[in-house]
Amino acid sequence: MQTNFLSQQFNAGSLAENSTACPANATICDGTSCVLPEDNFNQTLSVVLSTVLTIMLALVMFSMGCNVELKNFLGHIKRPWGIFVGFLCQFGIMPLTAFLLSLAFNILPIQAVVVLIMGCCPGGTASNVIAYWVDGDMDLSISMTTCSTLLAMGMMPLCLFIYTKMWTDSDAIVLPYDSIGLSLVALVIPVSFGIFVNHKWPTKAKIILKVGSIVGAVLIVLIAVVGGILYKGSWIISPKLWIIGTIFPAAGYTLGFFLARVAGLSWHRCRTVSLETGMQNTQLCSTIVQLSFTPEQLELMFTFPLIYSIFQLLFALLILGGYRLYRRYRVKTKPDIEKTAQKEDSKSSAKINGGFVSDEIK
Repeated sequence: MQTNFLSQQFNAGSLAENSTACPANATICDGTSCVLPEDNFNQTLSVVLSTVLTIMLALVMFSMGCNVELKNFLGHIKRPWGIFVGFLCQFGIMPLTAFLLSLAFNILPIQAVVVLIMGCCPGGTASNVIAYWVDGDMDLSISMTTCSTLLAMGMMPLCLFIYTKMWTDSDAIVLPYDSIGLSLVALVIPVSFGIFVNHKWPTKAKIILKVGSIVGAVLIVLIAVVGGILYKGSWIISPKLWIIGTIFPAAGYTLGFFLARVAGLSWHRCRTVSLETGMQNTQLCSTIVQLSFTPEQLELMFTFPLIYSIFQLLFALLILGGYRLYRRYRVKTKPDIEKTAQKEDSKSSAKINGGFVSDEIK
């Protein structure tokens, strides 16, 4: 049974006035810090917001599918070099980085486990939205997200078995296969409809894509705000986890980009692999830790998925801002004749991505 817990901090003044340090329904008491079961309002708010966010996410993924060419998408499946590079990043680099960070900062075993769970999660759907805005390869982005979610069924247990043995019994970690399956369905069905619309009505698909990309940007921010509201009582955790939550997504973006470049992928695909590597499915990580650990253990590490989510979003926005400035700077400083020649070349060889014509030379 999944149970959410909120940590309520009582000030010393109010405690001095009362003979009872903690409320009668507190499940954990440690000095002035108590953990209380989530009240009905928070449970109702969580259900309502989860429903709204799920519907919005389906609409966003439908719009992202409107930018996917079926022929190109199938091409990535038939010649999966880009997907294979993404697989190495997702289930090779990220779990190893989580393991090394846990060792380097010498955190508690239970905290090391949640960092490793985050590293073993598949890519998040927010990466598709950011990939669109940085003129990434949307066909590759969608196929990577789909494949990583599907492969997570087997790769998550394997990675956790390998890396968590020194801290805990991997059998103690409950993997919600139903949640992974639902994530896969929520991704595949809307995207499939989007691909169909793009095939039948390409002009209308571009309009849907523009609207969906804006809604997607709003959704990413909304998810971060909602997480802050629902779990505002769990922010007091070890500073080491804050540091790891900052370094981890940045390492994912950087290592993913460099591995893709070493593998010989083009620049727009390197950006795509980078985003798919650094942006993890933090909602899945939160679900796993709630199913697997006691309230006492959750108190030590429950907020880490939210910390990672915030910093992966901040770094993604920095990447987006930097790329947009780079594009604008290049356009302003190139001689007119060079821009004209590149424009002609891009018509024949550059990838058209949702109305954007990439100015990169392939």
